[in-house]
Amino acid sequence: MVTRVGVEVSIALADAVKLANPDVIAAYPITPQTHIVEHLAELVANGELDAEYIPVESEHSAMSACLGSAAAGARTFTATASQGLALMNEVVYVAPPMRLPIVMAVANRSLSAPLSIWPDHSDMMSVRDTGWIQIIVENGQQAVDNTIIAFRIAEDAKVLLPVMVHLDGFTLTHVIEPIIFPTQEAVDKYLPKNRFPLPLNPDRPVAMGEFAPPFIFTETKWAQEVALNNSKKVILKAWDEFAKAFGRKYLPVEKYHSEGAKVLILTMGSSGETASVAIDELRKEGMDVGQIRLRLWRPFPFKELREAVKDADVLIVMDRAISFGGPGGPLASEVKAAFYNQAKRPKVVNFVISLGGRDTTVSGFKEIVNKGVDIAAKGSKNEYEIYGVKE
Repeated sequence: MVTRVGVEVSIALADAVKLANPDVIAAYPITPQTHIVEHLAELVANGELDAEYIPVESEHSAMSACLGSAAAGARTFTATASQGLALMNEVVYVAPPMRLPIVMAVANRSLSAPLSIWPDHSDMMSVRDTGWIQIIVENGQQAVDNTIIAFRIAEDAKVLLPVMVHLDGFTLTHVIEPIIFPTQEAVDKYLPKNRFPLPLNPDRPVAMGEFAPPFIFTETKWAQEVALNNSKKVILKAWDEFAKAFGRKYLPVEKYHSEGAKVLILTMGSSGETASVAIDELRKEGMDVGQIRLRLWRPFPFKELREAVKDADVLIVMDRAISFGGPGGPLASEVKAAFYNQAKRPKVVNFVISLGGRDTTVSGFKEIVNKGVDIAAKGSKNEYEIYGVKE
């Protein structure tokens, strides 16, 4: 029997972690991530989750503790956001080359200054090149599902890399949505026990993450790059098997009315659902327009993106962060790179939207699409457009 429950998304994500049966949770509270780890602390304290909960003194310490627990072979989870992720940044870089399968939820929030607790993707972009597998969700059900899937991916012997699950702060973390929770039995069948192949052992002491001189450093980084790119096969398999077990399918690039459409918009995160309503209205008004959603941020799905836009003349990319002093939004930069040396490519128009939690409404998305089509036809003196700015 399928049970649908109305629950805050943060609480639902924490319950998904519980279903994954972690061994260690090390975390420090920061808005808007706090409810995730707060609920996990309650579950541990109440005896509902048999795990070690480490209430550390900072996000830097949280990830440091996660490195140790994962290296010892423990299934490990943490969560953070914004300035917490920035403080954690030094240690975030350490997990991938050490091949430690940590899962971390990131409740996306703008970076200071000025101080803001509201969501955009500046914190996500700050860790773009850390080497973590990164999945972006747009609603609570996706957050629950992909948290469970993340453990399956991270701990696969062919992967052994950490995974971030990104969900927008407040507009997703703090809303109540209807969630279908899988049974514990079904999750146990889908998610095998963690069998980390080289756990630390006091009886056989080793050093990890040691000093690397120049004559081997490049090779270690290349090995990390190869491992991250190779993880895509396991990600696709994990999504496919999740669909067979639970009936919900995820893809690196997901399509909405995009087949054959000459104008496409590309979104990622929770704003994608609002954009879908705008697409519906524009199509009723006669515009040949569709949408694609990015689900996998790293490794970047070059092949799937090219396939999704093969018939399009115009691709309007929605960024929720600025690459300051650069060409606009980081997502658009990646998209443009995807068409390097491609004979057939759409005209890419970049809009930066919804910084610091500012809403982009259905009418706003319709305005952006119409303006993007006009820019594609006539050109623009700007490298990118920023929507709704008060100049």
